[in-house]
Amino acid sequence: MARYYRYRLPPWVRNCICVIEQAMLPILVFQLLRTLFFPTTLDVFLLGLVVGIFVAFYLEWI
Repeated sequence: MARYYRYRLPPWVRNCICVIEQAMLPILVFQLLRTLFFPTTLDVFLLGLVVGIFVAFYLEWI
């Protein structure tokens, strides 16, 4: 099985991935601040999801 390779994807998919990758840090900071000031179960779940996606982009799994 071939390793996931971002540049084999169609150009519009690569563009979407790049936009999401650049938007993850501001979303992460916003969600972290929101969770610190107004902690609810949904906020903690969303923070975990955003951190997971951010780490996946950072380690180049996506």
